[in-house]
Amino acid sequence: MLVITFLVPTSGKYSVAVNWGVCVSNPKKGGCSCWAVCCGAGLLLLMFLACLPALARKTPKNGESSVATSISVMSDPLVESGNNHFYNMEYNRATQDFEKYLDRHPNDSMAVNHLLSSILMHELYRMGAMNTGEYANDSFIGQAHRPADPKVKERIVQLVNRAEGLEEQEIKQNPKNPDAYYARGVTRAQFAVFTALVERAWISALRNALGARRDHEHVLEMDPNYIDAKLVVGTHNYVVGCLPWSVKVAVALVGLSGSKEKGLQYLREVAHSTSENSVDAGVVLALFLRREHDYNEAEGIMGGLSARYPRNYLFAVEDANLLRAENKTQEAAALYRKVWENGKEGKYDDLHYEVAAWGLGELLRSQKDYAGAAAAYELVNERPNADPEILQKANLAAGEMYDLLKQRDLAMKKYQSVVAENGGTPPAEEARRLIKDAYRE
Repeated sequence: MLVITFLVPTSGKYSVAVNWGVCVSNPKKGGCSCWAVCCGAGLLLLMFLACLPALARKTPKNGESSVATSISVMSDPLVESGNNHFYNMEYNRATQDFEKYLDRHPNDSMAVNHLLSSILMHELYRMGAMNTGEYANDSFIGQAHRPADPKVKERIVQLVNRAEGLEEQEIKQNPKNPDAYYARGVTRAQFAVFTALVERAWISALRNALGARRDHEHVLEMDPNYIDAKLVVGTHNYVVGCLPWSVKVAVALVGLSGSKEKGLQYLREVAHSTSENSVDAGVVLALFLRREHDYNEAEGIMGGLSARYPRNYLFAVEDANLLRAENKTQEAAALYRKVWENGKEGKYDDLHYEVAAWGLGELLRSQKDYAGAAAAYELVNERPNADPEILQKANLAAGEMYDLLKQRDLAMKKYQSVVAENGGTPPAEEARRLIKDAYRE
């Protein structure tokens, strides 16, 4: 399961995809330019792109023997079980399976990467760093999430060091082994995610992210049929290929180029393969197809993933997002409601499926069904232990709907609750303004 966090400037808008959700918004007045996004923010675009393969692995070839970067993991029952739990967002159970596998294969760097992926993604989810809204513009650079657990941070660093040690040893012993470079690229990509979203260390993240891409490009130079390495390289190609000419000049300074067509070709190859990366590639491909307005293919991908991993509510929510983007509002609303009902029935355990209620509210709001939107936003308050960021945004939005419905007393109560939840956030600042002056469209 990958965390997708990248920034694509397009026609005066920032199109941002984070963890299967796409947010499109206009830059804030006086916001940064494309050049500032790519250069002033430390080429964050490229950094996050190289963070994609959070659970990337190589599919074993027939008759391939295990080496220090053992690539026979895919056929192991523990890894298969761990992957299934992982993509269903059952992180604790996935971690248990990967720990058992690593105990049996202590010198396998990819076994370390499996465990690292599970622990890292679980912590990011717990921190709230997998929410989509805050990535709608460059403000996420200065926005901290809930603090990471120091013990988890320490373990992540230990696993990164352990994996890199094994990979460097294998590369030194056999510099022509593509598996070792592939494994190192995976480790670097995951460490880039950690240093960016946990440590907020952008330069370090960029360095590791670029290293990940170059490792996987080197893999393809050695073996052009190394299908799994095409995930991150294909993603880079597509996004760099979408950049304005002036920004392409900037990224060319660090030796990077790209082609939209090549990127989509690579991603389709991986998505339609039998590799473990097919899931990750399918997610990325669906997001890019949405940008290209090719909704039918994107819906097919996300619908298939949602059916395959029914406890991953994010796949289903992204499917609803795609339906909404295609103006299939009734189908989208029905799917948002289905996710909400499935959550109430316990199909998602304690995961934050209330994001479906938020999505439904946004859809109804766009249709000017203000009463329906308010009711959808209010659903978030029914969730015990709702994500505090989603809850605060939902209460603010509900207050705005009540203002439009001329129900000022209800609006004031919602704004006051937003301030009481956490007075130091952008929603709280907006709520204070709306307490003084009612919301108007």
